[in-house]
Amino acid sequence: MSTAGPNAGIGLTTISRTVASLAVEVVHTVERVVVGEGRVRTARGNAWEAVCADRARADQRAALDRLVAELAASRAATRDRQAARAPQPVS
Repeated sequence: MSTAGPNAGIGLTTISRTVASLAVEVVHTVERVVVGEGRVRTARGNAWEAVCADRARADQRAALDRLVAELAASRAATRDRQAARAPQPVS
């Protein structure tokens, strides 16, 4: 004789998934109402924001690389001028 009832397949995991699914649906509906249909975040929008952020970081990195190169060139030029003014030993 089996002790399993008619709801043997429904467990804590099934209930948790159902609650999570309902919660996601509620949040999605609230987001659409609050921010408007045209401003709802989408995967495409998120991807485009990531691309823009990557480009901005690359631009900042390039600007920093240029600045470091300019400082290194300036320092080398200063060192060369000082070496040219220094008295040379007479042999």
